[in-house]
Amino acid sequence: MNALDGIRVLDLSRVLAGPWCTQNLADLGADVIKIERPGSGDDTRGWGPPFLKDAEGRDTAEAAYYLGANRNKRSLTCDIAQPEGQQLIRDLVKHCDVFIENFKVGDMARYGLDYASLSAINPGLVYCSVTGFGQTGPYKDRAGYDYAVQGIGGLMSITGERDDLGGGPQKVGVAVADLFTGMYATVAILAALRHAERTGEGQHLDMALLDVQVAMLANLGANYLVSGKVPGRAGNAHQNIVPYQVFEVKPPEGSAAGSRDHIILAVGNDGQFAKFCAVAGVPELAKDPRYALNQDRVRHRGELVPLLEGILKTRTKADWLAALEAAKVPCGAINNLAEVFADGHVHAREMVNTWQHPVKPDLKLVASPIKMSRTPVRQDLPPPLLGQHTQDVLSDVLGYSAAQQQALRDKGVI
Repeated sequence: MNALDGIRVLDLSRVLAGPWCTQNLADLGADVIKIERPGSGDDTRGWGPPFLKDAEGRDTAEAAYYLGANRNKRSLTCDIAQPEGQQLIRDLVKHCDVFIENFKVGDMARYGLDYASLSAINPGLVYCSVTGFGQTGPYKDRAGYDYAVQGIGGLMSITGERDDLGGGPQKVGVAVADLFTGMYATVAILAALRHAERTGEGQHLDMALLDVQVAMLANLGANYLVSGKVPGRAGNAHQNIVPYQVFEVKPPEGSAAGSRDHIILAVGNDGQFAKFCAVAGVPELAKDPRYALNQDRVRHRGELVPLLEGILKTRTKADWLAALEAAKVPCGAINNLAEVFADGHVHAREMVNTWQHPVKPDLKLVASPIKMSRTPVRQDLPPPLLGQHTQDVLSDVLGYSAAQQQALRDKGVI
């Protein structure tokens, strides 16, 4: 069994925030029917290179981007701009528990697929709308892309090197506003399903990237609201903890001239600072009243960090990591992605799955991080072919005859 066996999701979302949410639900066992445009499908199918290569090394039509966000789903093509396509969606809604879309505010109403219309067909429907700025407010009609939301939502103002060190606004390396919204939407849908199970009542979930980005300011958002002081960029340092940043260390023996190496030192409390000082051969620093408590280390960051920088440069990364890990002082290497996926612990945690793909029999993709002892997550391929499951869904879920399906094909609806 899977945790969400028996839950069916009709997914009219594309690109990332919505598909990330429905991938979570599909991993947990929900039957996710991904609605895609006939002929082109989800935009991310073409967001390459890199594209998956066939046996002869030629690019296929599947971008890695699409493969990373659509596992465990079924693909059904449907043109919702046509009345017959809209009716097909309404027919499917009668058999679904969840409906998710990320169209512009008002678009679903134009197609007769808004919450009011669909809840009249299925009162228990959990209807989730994902937009950049929400269904209300002065920005509701704006297109909301992750990059813009990272800027508007304050994330780029606190990400990047310090201005006095030549830094400037910096986005995060992956689309975190989209991804976090997908995760929050997953939580909201699960909660709404629980309510629907108890009461029979569905509801409309209004998920906005900007709302989520503001929430994910976390401690820095609270810092500003409590103090009134606008935080700036701190580079690789932590705003509230010292020492908690990247430090340069001595390059290994035989390194090329000018090469540099680094580690992360993440001292989370005063006891860990004392352990670090012992490993570093400077136990007196842990007793110095300027540095003994974290609040004092934060206040005297400007004096302490340069002192530690000199100490860290006296030993290599391998030396520091071995000594600090033995002393239970949080630390880490800074790996590139090749090193991440070669890491023995990542392999032990089964974070890479190998699938038998029609054009690549040993396709490797990132696995779900969710590990459940009773209801393990599913591990099925993203649907390789656009509309691969159209006939199955129309036959099995709706009972459409072959003639009905052919009529829809003739009109380009599916």
